Amino acid sequence: MVAIGNSDLDIFPLALGGNTFGWTSDEPTSFEILDAFAAGGGNFVDTADSYSAFAEGNSGGESETVLGNWMASRGNRDHMVIATKVSQHPEFKGLAPANVRAAAEASLKRLQTDHIDVYYAHFDDADTPLVDTLGAFDELVRDGLVRHVAISNYSPERIREWLSLTAENGFAAPIALQPHYNLVHRHDYEPEVAAIATENGLGVFPYYSLAAGFLAGKYRTQADLDGQPRQRMATRYFSESGLAVVEALAEIADTHSAEISTIALAWLLTRPGITAPIASASRLEQLPALLDAPTVTLTASEISRLTTLSDAIGA
Repeated sequence: MVAIGNSDLDIFPLALGGNTFGWTSDEPTSFEILDAFAAGGGNFVDTADSYSAFAEGNSGGESETVLGNWMASRGNRDHMVIATKVSQHPEFKGLAPANVRAAAEASLKRLQTDHIDVYYAHFDDADTPLVDTLGAFDELVRDGLVRHVAISNYSPERIREWLSLTAENGFAAPIALQPHYNLVHRHDYEPEVAAIATENGLGVFPYYSLAAGFLAGKYRTQADLDGQPRQRMATRYFSESGLAVVEALAEIADTHSAEISTIALAWLLTRPGITAPIASASRLEQLPALLDAPTVTLTASEISRLTTLSDAIGA
């Protein structure tokens, strides 16, 4: 188990992404995945109020609803650490104070709980003064609706501004950052955000850890991807240099008798500041490879090989 930043929250070093719940995983399948995750020692689930408004027929909040139903049916809320986010739900766009409060209350209802463990600002809102947003988050913490606040998808400059305003006003300090970060996409985290995280003791939870399935070796050709639910997201990673990374992952996976996705996540766990990658499973059989990642120890030469191939992508 590892701590999230300087907080009192201890988690298994692999976070289960909830974006599939109510989208590529129906509720019974989601329950199976969540049961197996908990049985395997997992306790940190990452979701958002907007999941999965992007899917046809959904309106947002589906993931939180499934997760809330699962915790209620299992009676295990006190054993789980739940992170969710605000700013992108169709009915609660942006980070104006009244919206932050309303969105949090809606999330709590869907999650069937009286508190959110980690509450993220999902995306920056340039139309709302940052100090107002931080005041709203701080109020949620003081009222006991949120235990800790966190930052997702903010630029280095805005993260520094957030930290400065926190110190100036005595607001609840953020404990974590959530950047887009993986072997084929590194510039959102390295080097600036990584330095900020290290300097300020912030936990880091990379999303798209498996590049929408590309780093699981699922898509070796464009034909493999055509018609898949993640086609739009995964297409961006296709390149000769990206496929070279996948080939290296496959070879290293064979050496460790592991899955390709396990090695991609294990590499992330070697990177500065990383607390736990976020990875999701649409089917139960995908989960063991995710849970295995913290148990794999890559050699120095394997880490160097993957990092060098990743450097060549320049992304």
